Formats: sequence, structure tokens, C-alpha cells
Amino acid sequence: MSTQPTLTKAGENPEEPGNSQPTDGLQAGLKNRHLSMIAIGGVIGAGLFVGSSGGIAAAGPAILLSYALVGTLVVFVMRMLGEMAAANPTSGSFSAYADRALGRWAGFSIGWLYWFFWVVVLAVEATAGALILEGWIPAIPQWGWALIVMVVLTATNLASVASYGEFEFWFAGIKVVAIGGFVIIGLLAVFGVLPGSDNPGAGFAHLTDSGGFFPNGPGAILTGVLMVVFSFMGSEIVTLAAGESEDPQRAVTKATNSVIWRIGIFYLGSIFVVLTLLPWNDKSILKDGSYVAALNSIGIPHAGQIMNVIVLTAVLSCLNSGLYTASRMAFSLGKRGDAPRSFAKTVGRGVPRTAILASVAFGFIAVFFNYMWPDTVFAFLLNSSGAVALFVWLVICLTQLKMRGIILREAPEKLVVKMWLFPYLTYATAAMIVFVIGYMIYDDGEPRKQVLLSLLVAALVVGIALIREKRRKNASGDSAGPADQSGVKESVTRS
Repeated sequence: MSTQPTLTKAGENPEEPGNSQPTDGLQAGLKNRHLSMIAIGGVIGAGLFVGSSGGIAAAGPAILLSYALVGTLVVFVMRMLGEMAAANPTSGSFSAYADRALGRWAGFSIGWLYWFFWVVVLAVEATAGALILEGWIPAIPQWGWALIVMVVLTATNLASVASYGEFEFWFAGIKVVAIGGFVIIGLLAVFGVLPGSDNPGAGFAHLTDSGGFFPNGPGAILTGVLMVVFSFMGSEIVTLAAGESEDPQRAVTKATNSVIWRIGIFYLGSIFVVLTLLPWNDKSILKDGSYVAALNSIGIPHAGQIMNVIVLTAVLSCLNSGLYTASRMAFSLGKRGDAPRSFAKTVGRGVPRTAILASVAFGFIAVFFNYMWPDTVFAFLLNSSGAVALFVWLVICLTQLKMRGIILREAPEKLVVKMWLFPYLTYATAAMIVFVIGYMIYDDGEPRKQVLLSLLVAALVVGIALIREKRRKNASGDSAGPADQSGVKESVTRS
């Protein structure tokens, strides 16, 4: 006998519009405005603000093509994920779908790897935020600020999912307004129509006047890809949060359909402004950061402090979402029997308290490692989680190839979002991701270290998953086990 979760038919799902209480213990506390802003803010990470200067230095103006390539990958991956999430919104998202389509081992492996990625991110972002806050109020040491921000955002997540949504709404709102304002002001300065600008405005000349559009050769585009790919991680958060929203299907559909313009404006638009305001090899880009250098060239006073406020907002947003995402993945793993059962218990307003506390506890441990052994233990944690984004995207591609058939067979009316040119574009996207991973291994530098250590950790997790599955089969002859109850129901098929 084997147990497999199946998609519910239209009208059977307790989480469909008009039903505010998911059956898994979570509550539909996220409003549509929360989901909309989570979707927008999810693609704007701190990495965009602080990491773009390195990519510009490596590839020159051609970094625009690097961002365009990765952005296209993300659009395709989000389309695939949106197809599955609109049909079956669940807190486990791609991990639960991989469990269903590829096997228990796949859902277990990618779920734990994703959790590991985000708890390491908690330490990175807490340290980055503490560094900024210590510069403003040095009376409190850096570790003290890291502790404060972690405690505050943990309390927010423990209060209710609505608290998380409200905080993220305002954090994301600040990021959106900041980048939107930067693009508008920057474009006015580029064409010399911004009153009082110190930048004469060279139009598009800076894209080619310092060694051409490919100053370091066309191969630098791939180098740029490796440097910018991880700044896109987070776009998939909206599919995890959808299960706790008022109208999951509508939220996922809207987020999936809008991902193109979000990446176009926030990533390509803002980097384009930087590259047209300054020559790509201007020393201030590396020294001050790309956005601060651009604002300084216009003559915006206190540009550095303005950007610090924006970066701090992005850091707090990432911390807030990282804790939420890690806890919901842990919750889903607990529901499926792939994590301690206590992770799947909710308290108060439908909050998975144990899953949140376990996630933040590992985050605190990682922060401790960052202060005590930054170049050894923490460097290993950072590098070994570095390529998880690519693994997640690849698993989403492979899962969607099988889930399309499952959806068509069990609930075709739920196929409201469709991947374009299926299955050819799915195969092409998966091939591109594999190529990027291979190029990272080929590249002699930090990317090789990241992907090799990430592959090592992934192999370890997959090994544990396969051993657990084999033991489960030997013990009961049941190859599947409990499925995530968020938007799915159990059907028992006799073998």
C-alpha cells in the first residue's frame, strides 16, 4: 500500500477564496496588499545595493546582459513555480511539490537545503545590519545590535503572520520607493534635465566610451552571472506565503505575472542608471558602492547615509522574510514527517512557534560563529550554502516537468497559470542552470569553492534522505508517508 497526496478539485480546497482558515493549523492572516508587497520586495535584496559594484567592475557595461540573463532565468523559474503554486498553494511550496513529483527524498533534501540557506542568511544580514547601526550608535557594540534586531524580528514572527506581513509591507515599500526614486532622478540626470544636478548628463555615451560595451570581453558576461545570481534569491518567498493569504490563487497568479516588470525596473533599470551616470571604471563605484557613487555624481547631499538607511531597510526585510521562510519550510517538513513533529504544531494565532524558535536558534549560533571564527567555521557555512539557489531552481524545473501531468490528470481546472512553451522552455531553463553550475566549477575562484562545498552538503543531505527512505520501506513497505496537508488531501492507492 502506498499513500500519495492528490490535488483537490475546485471547491473542495479549504484554502480557496472565502475560506480564511487553512486546515494545517496556519491562519490566513496575510492580506492581498501584504502578498503584493512581499512579491515586489522579494526580488530586492541587500545584495542588489551592496554587491552590484563588484559585478560592474568585472564585466563593465556588459553586466546589464548578466542581469538580463539571470533575470530571464528567474522569470522562467517563477513561471513554473507559479503554475504549481496556483494549483496547490502550500507552506512547503517547491519542497512539497518535489515530494509529490520526484519522491520523498527530493522534498526532504531541497527543503532542508533551503532551510539551511536561510538560517545562514539570518546571520549574514544580522551582522550587516549591526554594522550599520553601530556606526550610528557606537555605544552599543556590534554583537549587541545583532542580538537586538534578531530578537525584535523573532518577536514579530512569533506574534502572528499578520505582524510579519505588516513589517514586510513597510520594509518592501521603502525599498520600492527608494529604487523607483533613484531610477527617475537618475534618468533625469542622465539626459541633463535634472535641476541642480552636478552630473552633466552624457546620455548613453558611458555605455561605450571606456573600452566599449565589452571592455573585458564577452566572457565577462558569465563571470558577471556568477556574481549577481545570488542577489535574485527570494523571489520564490511569495509562493510559501500564499498559503496563509486571503486568496492564495489570485496572489500567486498576480505575483507570477508581474515578475518581469519587477526585475526589469528594479534590477536592469537601476543598474542601467548607474552605468549611464558614470563610466563603469570610475573608481568611486568600487570605493563607495555603485548607488552611492551615482548619487554623489548628481550632487545629492549625504548620499552615503541615505543609502545606509535603504540598505538597513533591505537587511531588516531580508531578516524578517528569512526567518519567516525558514520557519515555514521547517513547518512543512514537520507536517510531512521529515522534521521533528513539534515543528508542525501551531499556537496562538496559527504561528508555528517551535519551527520559528529552532530556525532563529541556528541563526544565533551562526552569528556566534561569525564573530568567533569568521574565516573558518562561518566561511564554511557561507560557502556551503552559496549555490543552494541554483539547486532550488533546478529542482523546480524538474518538478514542474512531472507536476504538469499530475495537475492535468487530477484537477485540470486548477491550471490557471501555465509555463510558456512547455516542455521545451523548461528543459532549456534547466540546461542553462546546469551550465551555470558547471561554469562555477570551471571558474578558478570563489564560485568554485561555493559550488563544490554546496554540492558536498547537498550530497550529504540526499544521502540521509535516501537512507531514511530505505529504512521506511523496510519497516513498513510504505514509500511515501504523511503528506503536507496545506491544500492537498490524502488518497490511498493500493499497490
